[in-house]
Amino acid sequence: MVSVKTAEQDRTTIFQNPGAVPFLALIAVCVWGAAYPFIKLGLLGFGIASADTAAKTLFAGLRFTIAGGVLLMIAAVRGLRLGMSRAVAPWVLLYALVNTALHYFFFYIGVSNSAGSRAAVLNSLGTFMLVFLSCAIFPEEHLTRARVLGCIVGFSGLLCLNLDFGGGGSFTLSGDGMIVLNAVCSAFGGILTRIVGKKTQVFVMTGYGLLLGGLMLVAAGLGMGGHIRSVTAEGVFDLLILVLISAVGFSVYNQLLQYHPVGRVAIFSSLIPVFGIVFSCLLLREAFTLRYVFAALLVTSGIFIINREK
Repeated sequence: MVSVKTAEQDRTTIFQNPGAVPFLALIAVCVWGAAYPFIKLGLLGFGIASADTAAKTLFAGLRFTIAGGVLLMIAAVRGLRLGMSRAVAPWVLLYALVNTALHYFFFYIGVSNSAGSRAAVLNSLGTFMLVFLSCAIFPEEHLTRARVLGCIVGFSGLLCLNLDFGGGGSFTLSGDGMIVLNAVCSAFGGILTRIVGKKTQVFVMTGYGLLLGGLMLVAAGLGMGGHIRSVTAEGVFDLLILVLISAVGFSVYNQLLQYHPVGRVAIFSSLIPVFGIVFSCLLLREAFTLRYVFAALLVTSGIFIINREK
């Protein structure tokens, strides 16, 4: 493991403690799992139709712009330096484009056209991509037989999810296809987190990533003619929950990803589908099928195998 620190990261924090990784990672993946049903509820609360891509993009932009602003205000209160050098600014902008703007442009379209529990499992594809990318880019990460076997088992779960043998439906481009593209951006976003985290304070980087990416989504949504048709108390509540999910999930997960090997942190992402299925069934009253359980178990087992090699 290579310890990465900037001048503003010299102080030891709880995120550097290996023993705290399970607890902190569970917080991140739990709130991310809850995002699936709350997105659908939020779109409903603001009167945004499933086919209204422009309005959905605007809604996503509002969520991340607010979340990024909240994180930057917290960073300012903590006394962290918010300024960016000319060398670092392009990297932060790229991070915002990939990890927020493109990532969630695909995500919002996909999750509103796919069952929440189904999207939660399919989104795990990004974890396997991140495993391969980290092995190719970072010298401390190695592609071992255990990792290959884990990916095979995990991809079996994704294949099981998309085989049309009743209950869950077949693969759709507007739903599942968008979730896959979202997973690709998520994987590259994880790589950029490690790279950009070497150049600046990761908490500040996360705030700018959400803020700038959110503004990109707002601009895109407005440019496509998007607008909010109605505002309800339920919709505002759901939006605030999503803001909290973004602020907590990204700030915790990104700091763990900076201080620990990708594999050690990524194993907990296997629990996102589990939380997503539970929250979707509870809040959206979606049908619960054994197909989801079998697919989730395979995906979870694959990521466990990858990280169990030691």
